[in-house]
Amino acid sequence: MQVDTFPLQGLLKLTPKKFGDARGFFSETYNAETFAAAGLGAVFVQDNQSFSRQRGVVRGLHCQVAPYDQGKLVRVLKGAIWDVAVDIRTGSPTYGQHVAVELSAENWNQFYIPPGFLHGFCTLTDDTEVFYKCTKLYHPASERGVIWNDPSLAIPWPVNAGDAVLSDKDQTLPTLDAAKGWFTL
Repeated sequence: MQVDTFPLQGLLKLTPKKFGDARGFFSETYNAETFAAAGLGAVFVQDNQSFSRQRGVVRGLHCQVAPYDQGKLVRVLKGAIWDVAVDIRTGSPTYGQHVAVELSAENWNQFYIPPGFLHGFCTLTDDTEVFYKCTKLYHPASERGVIWNDPSLAIPWPVNAGDAVLSDKDQTLPTLDAAKGWFTL
């Protein structure tokens, strides 16, 4: 498995090996021992899958606060997304900075986002399926979010604001200022 790191500590891009033949392919996308050897010792307790019908669907920016703060291991089963993680750990030298990676069924990359980061994505294709593992269970009262296009984040999303497809909830999220104190280093 190839493991790539980023300047924002804790974020990892993981690319599992694929073994193909005339029948198709096989890939081990998660193995606790392999991940631990790569520095990712997270224990996953919940799997989620989303389907987005069209290009330009934006989901996020979301997180959960303690004691239900989640790490996520994200991959794409069909289509492609532009996946974003934003550091919101008060005291972090990279607070408010983001990393974005393209995940697709074709490139087979996975993105690990630890607790302390907002997470969101934009679909790059129609009929996109995203699968992700979480380190804590979903807890509605612990859910938080920041508006996806907050100018202070300067995230260069691959969709114009007028063309983005959002849930009602995601359209009314606060700006980054609301996130102060959600996580600390």
